[in-house]
Amino acid sequence: MRITVFGAAGTAGSRIVTEALSRGHEVTAVVRDAARFTELHPDAKHRTGDAGHPDHVAESAAGQDAVVNATRPAPGRESDHAAITTAMLTGLARTPGVRLLVIGGAGSLTVPGTEGTLAIDDPRYVPPAWRHIAEASNAQYDALRTAVTDVDWTYLSPSAILEPGTRTGTFRLGGDELLVDAEGNSALSMEDLAVALLDEAENPKHPRSRFTAGY
Repeated sequence: MRITVFGAAGTAGSRIVTEALSRGHEVTAVVRDAARFTELHPDAKHRTGDAGHPDHVAESAAGQDAVVNATRPAPGRESDHAAITTAMLTGLARTPGVRLLVIGGAGSLTVPGTEGTLAIDDPRYVPPAWRHIAEASNAQYDALRTAVTDVDWTYLSPSAILEPGTRTGTFRLGGDELLVDAEGNSALSMEDLAVALLDEAENPKHPRSRFTAGY
């Protein structure tokens, strides 16, 4: 497969690039500033581009099989999250047949055993300090699921705790409900997030829908 990753120098994006390359895919790693090329995997194609500009998205998607949005807004610019998603849909509408895979947030998942409470409203999973980015991620998901578009998209909501860790390749998949363990913890390593995303890229099971992954 030919895969373009926006946000390729980030903590999640860099792991997605590494996982895709390890599977033999051809990867184009996109960052906004060429000064960050040194942070990118040497085996990926390096390219500058802004996920918030439809023209850049269309150019980077030309000839590709899938585009990954692994961007994350800077503090204070959380409103960019939904706008970037809309821009990506606009750009990909010009490149028919290219899938959009989005790394999102856990805030819009429902908490098990609560009769529908969203994770964003449960401080066990979204502390007040995280609420701004959780709200932005919820708006990002809304921008996807309410869009009138022919773009084939998939939204991956991770567990509540998403941190660098170990690639185990062993995790559970779910739909709209937060995955928690027997103690109520919700976690996933960024390495296994990349595994879940690449599994979906290779064998699509969630067209125009959301899924989640966790231990």
